[in-house]
Amino acid sequence: MENIVLFDTSERHCACLPIAFTRAVSDVRVGISTIKEKWQHYLPSEYTALTADYLAVKYPALPAEARFVAGHVCPDAALAAAVARLAVGSALVGHEGELLAFAGSRADFDARRFATTVAYDSPYVAIYAAYDIFRENGRELEKDFRRLTAGRTSQPLPESCRLVGEPTFPDGTPRLFIEEGAKLECVIINVNNGPVYIGRDAEVMEGVCIRAPFAACTHATVNMNAKIYGATTLGPYCKVGGELSNVVMQAYSNKGHDGYLGNAVIGEWCNLGADTNCSNLKNNYAEIKLWDYVTHRFKPTGMQFCGLLMGDHSRSGINTMFNTATVVGVGANVYGPGFPRTVIDSFVQGGAEGFQSVPVTKVMEMAGRMMARRGKSLTDAERQVLQSLADNPYPA
Repeated sequence: MENIVLFDTSERHCACLPIAFTRAVSDVRVGISTIKEKWQHYLPSEYTALTADYLAVKYPALPAEARFVAGHVCPDAALAAAVARLAVGSALVGHEGELLAFAGSRADFDARRFATTVAYDSPYVAIYAAYDIFRENGRELEKDFRRLTAGRTSQPLPESCRLVGEPTFPDGTPRLFIEEGAKLECVIINVNNGPVYIGRDAEVMEGVCIRAPFAACTHATVNMNAKIYGATTLGPYCKVGGELSNVVMQAYSNKGHDGYLGNAVIGEWCNLGADTNCSNLKNNYAEIKLWDYVTHRFKPTGMQFCGLLMGDHSRSGINTMFNTATVVGVGANVYGPGFPRTVIDSFVQGGAEGFQSVPVTKVMEMAGRMMARRGKSLTDAERQVLQSLADNPYPA
């Protein structure tokens, strides 16, 4: 069977908002690669996604028969092999009866009509909620690092830089890998806690201090004197400065200046203005309660640390302050003194003194201007998705 469909359930997609507002969960970056890219490595094939109806315009038509694979599950070699072995009509089931994969027709998949079920008892990593992206980032970053660098030779670390810690893991795998075209000067890299990956044509400027695990993907930039703690990932073309700790930036987003960001997930085409600061710990050390898009209420998470979760095309003005566990939708513009509320809708502008709606056409105009700087533009499909979100802010 040549086709693989990475599927979301409605509840799982909603649980991964606001990051999943504009993408299938399988297109979320965690570690170095997106979940889809991980599956493509282990099971080369034709891929598409079965996700929320309004996102269908972004994905090719679904085949009549395929291997349907849970799009929120991060694969490894063992899980991919189990999926590949599935006979037609069979389903692979993980812990607590979770459906991991099915081989067969779309009709049988939709009806959950399985001829046989196969239990998968080994552990696996899954993204059950948006905050799992930063919580699982360290584990996935090391897996991706080993996969992407196996059998390859890193570019040398420039003499002006300093490597702290053992240069290899106990099995001989290097802890630092620098792709061709990357530029580093006068950088301190501590690899005691894991690997560091510097992607093709990325730049890490003078005075930067990095503690592993860390990944700067293709064309990412780390500005002078930045302080970065693991587990942090900068997606392609992201630019950062200041202080970051356990942050995942999807792609094309900027936090170019001083200010703190920790235990956070930032979507694509976002911009955090100079001295934007984001709390990730309540000052009474209480458990984090986070806005839940499934129940439309705040939900205990069991976590003590959670910072900012921001959807695509959102931004903050200079000196913006975000409180602990703030959730920002798509196309929001946050600015002004004081702490804004911890749930900020899509397509609004304002701050602590209140928000007002912004026409989606204005958000598209702003997005177009930002994307043009990178030689990109909004596709018709992306425009349709933004319009759908404006028409229905809480899609099922």
